[in-house]
Amino acid sequence: MELSDFLLSLTPFDSDELKDITSHFEEEFITKNTLLIEQGQVCKKLYYIKKGMVRSYYLKEDGKEITQWFFSVGKFMSSVDSFFQQRPSLYYLETLEDSVVYSIPKEKMDLLFSKYHKMEQLGRLASIEMLTKVVNKLNAIQFQSARERYEYMLAEFPDISHHVPLGYIASYLGMTSETLSRIRRG
Repeated sequence: MELSDFLLSLTPFDSDELKDITSHFEEEFITKNTLLIEQGQVCKKLYYIKKGMVRSYYLKEDGKEITQWFFSVGKFMSSVDSFFQQRPSLYYLETLEDSVVYSIPKEKMDLLFSKYHKMEQLGRLASIEMLTKVVNKLNAIQFQSARERYEYMLAEFPDISHHVPLGYIASYLGMTSETLSRIRRG
């Protein structure tokens, strides 16, 4: 989905507003396995994914990677708390495929928020959507069986197994690779 179509799906911008807003975004081609941000860095950009898949993850003290979230086509992506509060990120952001994204620096996003009331509305709607997804994931991990968590993930990311290594999926679901393999077979 093109950036302009996505923006219009959330907020009814007129054509001049939409043209101005999209002109602040830069199209970027990013190769597979690129780190967009590392833990401890301040996230300077918000991204919209036109093509590709990205994951956020953190490292446990023993060095094990724990996948926190997947970002797929047609979604905004960032280390959200780092981007909006301009503080060091708790997460890494890594492309899992060759990707095409539209990026916007924090300063330009703030400019658009102050220039267009509809941009504030879009930010609120996108924040509510993300918050709802985070709460749903938290609820799934706390209250659902491993099979239910897997089914929840497939509803959220239907073709994820074609884009993401199974170890990352198992980590995202809070289970071992062996448990995930049993669920997929059964």
